[in-house]
Amino acid sequence: MSFGRLEKPAGHQPMSDINVTPLVDVMLVLLVIFIIAAPLMASRLALQLPQAETPNTAAPDPAGFVTLALDASGHLFWDEQPVDDAALPQKLAEVARRNPQTELQLRADTQVPYGRVVQLIGLAQSAGLSRIGFVAVAPPGTPAR
Repeated sequence: MSFGRLEKPAGHQPMSDINVTPLVDVMLVLLVIFIIAAPLMASRLALQLPQAETPNTAAPDPAGFVTLALDASGHLFWDEQPVDDAALPQKLAEVARRNPQTELQLRADTQVPYGRVVQLIGLAQSAGLSRIGFVAVAPPGTPAR
């Protein structure tokens, strides 16, 4: 004779499903952060700033640079000596072959077109010189440092 159930109740079964709602919430927040941050990182300028020397350092080695001057009429001067456009690439390549860290100091007249200056920079870089300095004078009345 049976008075009731003899079996034990099963109780709560373990949940076999993963709750993805918190995961989706976190992923959406991360997506919004990346959407906002990506344009900020893409528009950043990559600049390699020069290092300034202190006044107590020794004067630079005169052999550590060469001077290329361009006057208003378009004539080139290599260390104060006239040079033609055909010989300039060989001179630049020779300096770069001796020491690629040699600085090219470029002196250009204010009347020289910007395109000509860019052309000279391109010649120097193609020869292997990456250190190019632009020489200018301070305007009158500027205090000396």
